Amino acid sequence: MATGGSMANGGNLTTGGSKTAGGTTSSGGSKGGTSAAGGATSAGGANGGSTSAGGTTSTGVLAATPPMGWNSWNKFGGSITDTLVRGIADAMVSSGMQAAGYQFINIDDMWQASSRDSSGNIVPDSGKFPNGMKALADYVHSKGLKLGLYSDRGTKTCSGRPGSYSYETKDAQTYASWGVDYLKYDNCSPAAGSNMQTDYTNMSNALKASGRPIVFSICAWWFYSWETTTGQLWRTGTDIKDNWASFTSLLDKNGGWTSRYTDASYGSPGLAQYAGPGHWNDPDMLEVGNGGMTDTEYQSHFSLWAIMASPLIAGNDLANMSASTKNTLTNTDVIAVDQDPLGIQGKPISTSTTLEVWSKKLSGTEAYAVALFNRTAASASITVTWTSLGMTSTSATVRDLWSHTDLGSIATQYTATVPSHGVVMLKVVGS
Repeated sequence: MATGGSMANGGNLTTGGSKTAGGTTSSGGSKGGTSAAGGATSAGGANGGSTSAGGTTSTGVLAATPPMGWNSWNKFGGSITDTLVRGIADAMVSSGMQAAGYQFINIDDMWQASSRDSSGNIVPDSGKFPNGMKALADYVHSKGLKLGLYSDRGTKTCSGRPGSYSYETKDAQTYASWGVDYLKYDNCSPAAGSNMQTDYTNMSNALKASGRPIVFSICAWWFYSWETTTGQLWRTGTDIKDNWASFTSLLDKNGGWTSRYTDASYGSPGLAQYAGPGHWNDPDMLEVGNGGMTDTEYQSHFSLWAIMASPLIAGNDLANMSASTKNTLTNTDVIAVDQDPLGIQGKPISTSTTLEVWSKKLSGTEAYAVALFNRTAASASITVTWTSLGMTSTSATVRDLWSHTDLGSIATQYTATVPSHGVVMLKVVGS
């Protein structure tokens, strides 16, 4: 994706880059397009749904908290089948992930047949999904979970399957009839003369008119101000890869809200201002457990996504997780930070860009989540002061969210030794 425009002084990006279509579909591979989780309307933009993670509240907000779930692309690429997806749904329940708040089972690109049927209807690949999508949705729903699918605003998806351009109403009605709960909508192969905002708006309107609450995840590979009233979540960067450089690059794009980053794409106050119940900045799916980073780096990845109120969409093989991967993905203390009902996106508050302090206001009186994040190659001490959080209290109770340890009442500040590429995550409550 070629870097596009910039945003300064809290303004909105109006231009962005583009990404070529096409790509491969090998297991765990990357595709020439993009793969992302999430998407939604602005607050109050849809009705229906549940009150669980990413569901609908009594006020009618779809994706009232950041969606939590799983997506097939990062681990399996195009090698998806009915049997695999059912197994993942089973594993989401048996592993404890459902109990921790995960809800969506999202099938990415290449679930579709290579062409539409004679009536122009989108149909699943019969070799991969011989029972059809309605039967699969029924199975997922029987587990207390929700099903998501993938499409594209262009004439073809990023892997060359039929896109939804000019078929938005027909496809939205089809998805609703199958019982689909979530649509990730990509940005490959735009039709000649088409307009990105119009294409995404057309699908957003079609989903709203379908008679079923369907979370709309915009995957346009950049932030545009119109996305905040079009979907429930929107990608703020290119595709994540399973390595440290990719993780930190997307972290900076999504959360780098001041000039502290020399390569910042956004000026103060950046994208955090657009996050809240029903509308979420999406730095892309989680790579936790896929093997390209250390367990310490995966903890950092998960922690920083949580403090930014990002969608938590796992991308690993849920049926074959290590204990460390499972413990990271099911840390309910950290998940509670992500799912806090205020919906505030945490931001970096430190001067240092290598030994960092991030802060997120939580529900409650003088309650904050704090991430002490070490980007350097050696362990180091990092300090957070209560005044830097905006607290008036001179002492606070502190809980370490990774050790699940209450540290008691601490005056003025807290210092921790943080491992290389690691994080210490805290809940701080004024007392």
